[in-house]
Amino acid sequence: MSGTEHYRKLERMFAGTPCNQGLDIDIDVEEGAAELRLTAEESMHHPAGGVHGSYYFKLLDDAAFFAANSLVEDVFLLTTDFHLYLERPVSSGTLTATGAVVNDNPRQTIAEAVCHDEEGNELARGSGTFARSSVELGPEIGYD
Repeated sequence: MSGTEHYRKLERMFAGTPCNQGLDIDIDVEEGAAELRLTAEESMHHPAGGVHGSYYFKLLDDAAFFAANSLVEDVFLLTTDFHLYLERPVSSGTLTATGAVVNDNPRQTIAEAVCHDEEGNELARGSGTFARSSVELGPEIGYD
């Protein structure tokens, strides 16, 4: 399979995942990298009017995860560890998270991700460790 075909299958898997339903998230996957975009809505706010940190985490974890899984074509990876730094609040606009693999070896892959607002302000960053699972990439999990 070509790399491009693998990346598009990962994007379709992401789009069909139940936890992503109802969220307006776009994703682009390339070799060792991924970018996600989410438009902030009032329904995502915590009581003080900013986007809740769980959305930052979702964007960062997914950007790092898909960057990592772009390098693995046979099985689904699992996040085994993730460190998150919330740096700046935001209430509206498009949040963009970019992920990149920083270390890839047979036992684990380490990827980092950074989230920015529309003005280029860094909102959050994180890094994760990803390990191979026993779940094969296939139509059963939306990888088609």
